[in-house]
Amino acid sequence: MRVGIMQPYFFPYLGHFGLIDSVDDWVIFDVTQYTPKTWMNRNRILHPKESWQYVIVPLANSSISIKTHEARILDIDKTKQSIIGKISHYKRHAPYFYKVNEIVSNAFDNTEDGSLVSLNINTLQVVCDYIGIPFHYRRATELAIKYPDSMAPGDWAPFISEQIGASEYVNPVGGKAIFDKSVFEKKHVDLSFAEFAEFKYDTGPYEYQAHLSILDVMMWNSAETILDKMRENTTLTKL
Repeated sequence: MRVGIMQPYFFPYLGHFGLIDSVDDWVIFDVTQYTPKTWMNRNRILHPKESWQYVIVPLANSSISIKTHEARILDIDKTKQSIIGKISHYKRHAPYFYKVNEIVSNAFDNTEDGSLVSLNINTLQVVCDYIGIPFHYRRATELAIKYPDSMAPGDWAPFISEQIGASEYVNPVGGKAIFDKSVFEKKHVDLSFAEFAEFKYDTGPYEYQAHLSILDVMMWNSAETILDKMRENTTLTKL
């Protein structure tokens, strides 16, 4: 079983979905200290005038004193309207605006508990459903695992992989430096890295900006094109 283990991000970039598509099982890594001002509660889309802007999910308890699974959205209805408002400028030019608008609405409407993790899981689910890839996930907090009190950043992945019976762990290549192959070998888990080539696309009258939220990718490209380019631009390398 090939597994990916990542924090729950808010409408992440295309490469994140390339990683999901590359594994059999996805673990939502929600057991560690919450880090404010990360991709967990914000992402980037095109600005209506130039460059890019953030779309943000304000939290009622944003603090390093909480665990990720404890993060709660300040006002989910207000946040939904804010995000819808931020993407409204795409309506004039983006061919898939109405589909993306519906995807955003569904992600928020399916989140009934005010949990940031739940919202972010829903953002992953609606996007995976739209572009046509399976999303088999488990939350780390719901696994029958007793976690050590203290672990280094590179220790979590081999530990969880062993505990859930994974044969291979895949991580984005950008995090390669924190992992020690020998630690995985001792646990009989192969270590691989996913690299994502940039997918450039036409953004109409706007200047293209690299590595924006999947929201921007979906505004300008059909689900079929996104799936094809995502798979074409994703490369796995076993260490």
